[in-house]
Amino acid sequence: MSELIDIFRAFADPTRLRVVALLREMELAIGELAAVLDQSQPRVSRHVRILVDAGIVERRREGSWVFLRIVNDGAIADIIAQAEKWPFSPREARVIAHDTRRLTAVRDERAAVAERYFAEHAAEWDAIRSRHVAESEVEAAMLAMMHNRRLGHLLDIGTGTGRMAEIFAPTARRITALDRSPEMLRIARAKLASQPVPVDLVQGDFLNLPVADACIDTIVIHQALHFAHEPDRVIAEASRVLRGGGHLLVVDFAPHEDEGLRSLAAHARLGFSDAQIRGWFASSGLLLETAQTLEGGELAVKLWLGRRRSDEDQNPAIEGGQNKRLAA
Repeated sequence: MSELIDIFRAFADPTRLRVVALLREMELAIGELAAVLDQSQPRVSRHVRILVDAGIVERRREGSWVFLRIVNDGAIADIIAQAEKWPFSPREARVIAHDTRRLTAVRDERAAVAERYFAEHAAEWDAIRSRHVAESEVEAAMLAMMHNRRLGHLLDIGTGTGRMAEIFAPTARRITALDRSPEMLRIARAKLASQPVPVDLVQGDFLNLPVADACIDTIVIHQALHFAHEPDRVIAEASRVLRGGGHLLVVDFAPHEDEGLRSLAAHARLGFSDAQIRGWFASSGLLLETAQTLEGGELAVKLWLGRRRSDEDQNPAIEGGQNKRLAA
């Protein structure tokens, strides 16, 4: 009972109701909330602390920034789900509508930051893209490989600008987009603001995923594995969070000798062979289902699709048949 009383006490303030209404629209940093509410950051922080202590709002750190979002489970989720039915007075409704309109400035600023970042790095990215098949062909091959598969909860490891989350959003139930860089997450947040499915942006390392065991249906690692000094550990960590029967799609370069990518783009590994990926998959409890090569330019792009072993895969006849198909 005391917990429920704390919740309703937290709601019993006009500013905190405005904060909740804004966070229902999108995740926001304290500074962004202060700008929309036209209040000082210390004052907004005090209101946020009350909402956090009541379990209504949760904080998530990305570098020096702290983003806020509504807790989406338990009693809070049920209460917030009724928000559309809350009896706001006409004046309160006008304030909420005014705040919502001011969110446009936040979205515009995020988009402007993204545009500046793209402009600053365009030459570097174009130099790499010019060495391999067009990215549109890579994306088409990825979509074709995952066609008719239930993506469910998709984890995009090394999301970067959020492009993979964007192209798979129409067929996923939920997406977690993870990156080590707070700057890249801010770019992705601007890109993914209008997706039709829930998208959680999370700062984290691919060697230590902030995700529980066996809770993800599909994982995509697109052009990120070559940054790993221990790619086998990255695959093992991805396998840990996959449900039985879940899929891991890795997209990266075939083995090459372009040493310039080490200095130009901080690549730790110069591509991967089918044998390497197959071995790392097997060591991590994954079956390599499909491998595809996209030729074009100096660098060949590879797609490897693995499946997390399930109970039925313990049958030697099934595993043997799988290996024969791959060998063929």
